[in-house]
Amino acid sequence: MKAILVDCTPELRTVMARRGLTIPTGLTVNDGTPSEDELKTLCQGQEVLLVEHTVVPPSVFDACPSLRHVVYMGTGVGSYIDLADAERRGVSIRIVPGYGDQAVAEHALALLFSAVRNIARMDRDLRAGRWDPIGGTQLKGRRVAVIGLGGIGTTFAGLAQALGMEVVGWNRTPRDLPWYQPDLRAALRGADVVSLHLSLNDHTRNLLTAEHLALPRAGFVLVNTARAGLVEEGALLAGLASGQIGHAALDVFPQEPLQPGSPYPALENVTLTTHAAYMTEDAYAELWLRGMAVLAEVRG
Repeated sequence: MKAILVDCTPELRTVMARRGLTIPTGLTVNDGTPSEDELKTLCQGQEVLLVEHTVVPPSVFDACPSLRHVVYMGTGVGSYIDLADAERRGVSIRIVPGYGDQAVAEHALALLFSAVRNIARMDRDLRAGRWDPIGGTQLKGRRVAVIGLGGIGTTFAGLAQALGMEVVGWNRTPRDLPWYQPDLRAALRGADVVSLHLSLNDHTRNLLTAEHLALPRAGFVLVNTARAGLVEEGALLAGLASGQIGHAALDVFPQEPLQPGSPYPALENVTLTTHAAYMTEDAYAELWLRGMAVLAEVRG
């Protein structure tokens, strides 16, 4: 069964070489981020499409009817593949969960530290020739609402507990955890920090509205390493403007890369990273190993 990974990143390629990770027989690995037309060419005659970060529109499946399976190298596949379209075509979709739980949780914590201590802002000031110390907030004893209690969310919660934070968590399905709260509004109410760890789908899109963002303490910190579409963008920007959201620490955005005119780079009360939360050598190695295991299952 012929298969192709259409968008191997330089980082993954480096890790593969450094750790001696092998490419299975019959798998073609293409480097870079292909255009729609390039995808149509690459996928001719292939039966399994592996994709890491590239949007694959329905037109690619129109042009490549041999494609019967997709292995998305991650968990947020709905941002890259039209799942309803794939289902209508009978194309199976597989994901690779769990590979980056620790990496993403640590990045979320790093964003939180940067937000509460104004690290990125002071770094910018120093580089611009300004010496302007800015005070911050200690995390011990603060309440954090962890929204989404899969592998990443529970790992982040453990890190927050280790710092002495008061953790409350919400998930769409019940969790057997002492700090699980089944009501989203109750979980958000009075939180000093809200950290998002949900996948994006029809049930979670725009989950947090202006009403929800009014429930945490005034000036709370919002951390999002999951998907931008979990939060109504207008409500997010309004909250940042009013000060209800004191700081947003974001690794994900409505359009990636950021487009000219995006409001986020001009805001002082944000810390921004380039959708890189999962990007560690350990996570990349685990992604490859788990992805190849899923490919082997698909091939039977």
